[in-house]
Amino acid sequence: MENRYIVVLVTTANKQEAEKIAQRLLEAKLIACANIIDPVTSHFHWSGKMEKAQECLMLMKSRRDLFEKLAETVKALHSYDVPEILALPIVDGSKAYLDWLDSCLT
Repeated sequence: MENRYIVVLVTTANKQEAEKIAQRLLEAKLIACANIIDPVTSHFHWSGKMEKAQECLMLMKSRRDLFEKLAETVKALHSYDVPEILALPIVDGSKAYLDWLDSCLT
């Protein structure tokens, strides 16, 4: 499998933004699935201060070769100046699920 598949993490300001991003990525076949967790509490540094915010967390399944285009699409739709867009490798998975994942992507 050689880390061909990825889980992409993206936080958004609200559920509507997450759903808009998920819909666009699904339509473009850049992701096979998006899970939206709402709300999550995020603690972070921004502009020299410690901040806390309620956000949504998106967990999206895709392939590594689609990440650049996926990230560009997220940036174009996202309200943050610096959105979180992180790809984590899937080191293993059921063959049936990974075959399904592949069948949904470009």
